[in-house]
Amino acid sequence: MIIYNVTINIHESVHDQWMIWMQHKHIPEVLATGKFSAARLVRVLIEEEMGGVTYSVQYTTDSKETLEKYYQEDAPRLREEGLKLFGDKMLAFRTELELISDY
Repeated sequence: MIIYNVTINIHESVHDQWMIWMQHKHIPEVLATGKFSAARLVRVLIEEEMGGVTYSVQYTTDSKETLEKYYQEDAPRLREEGLKLFGDKMLAFRTELELISDY
């Protein structure tokens, strides 16, 4: 199993609008691609020097190949909307994780 982790720092001035967009539009649209089986939105409890509020969205998929298909077929379109809506008030970086074992 692969976890596609997107860590996002969002400026306080657009926080509430971003949260609504994430929960009611963006995450459902990512899941609607059919390439992920689940998503989890969590708040990062470390305060950043730059301010803002930081979150992690963890999408679960079956393989690196499926994630690559997402990058090729869906990611550019889905990322573009966030950039249009929030611009430089949103900073994101992405990490790919492989699940070794659950306990």
